[in-house]
Amino acid sequence: MQVKLNVNDQERFAEVADDTPLLWTLREELGLIGTKFGCGVAQCGACTVHVNGEAVRSCVMPASAVQGQKIVTIEGLSRTPEARLQQAWIDEQVSQCGYCQSGMLMAAAALLKAKRRPTEKDIDQAMTNICRCGTYPRVKRAILRAAGLKPNK
Repeated sequence: MQVKLNVNDQERFAEVADDTPLLWTLREELGLIGTKFGCGVAQCGACTVHVNGEAVRSCVMPASAVQGQKIVTIEGLSRTPEARLQQAWIDEQVSQCGYCQSGMLMAAAALLKAKRRPTEKDIDQAMTNICRCGTYPRVKRAILRAAGLKPNK
C-alpha cells in the first residue's frame, strides 16, 4: 500500500506493506537514518520519534497508522523550539557511543514540550530510554540545562 506521511513538515510517500513499522519506512523508504533500531519491541527507545508532539516508539508503530499525522524525526528536531536540547547535549558531553542519543533527544524534547520546567523526578519518570553507556546523569543535566534549570547536587 502507499502511505502518505507528513515527516518533518514535508509530505512524503512510500510503498510499504500495511503492517510495516514506521521505523523501517523512515529508514529504508525515506532515507531518514537518524532514527535507530535497538530492540524491536518498544523497550529501549532508540527508535523514538514524535507523532503529533508525543514521543512514540516507531519500531512497533505501523506507518499506515500515522498517515495524516505530524511526524518529527531527529532530522527535524532542529526546526522545533526543543532544538536547544542538542546544544545542551553537547555542553554536557552526553554522548559516548551515541547510538541511543537520537531516541534520547526525541524523548527529552517531548518531555520539555509537555513540561517547560521539569523536576528531576519528572525527568526520571519520562526518560525510559535505555543507554548501555550509562549516560543518565549527563542526560538529566542536559535536560535541566535546556530548561534553564540547575541540577541538584
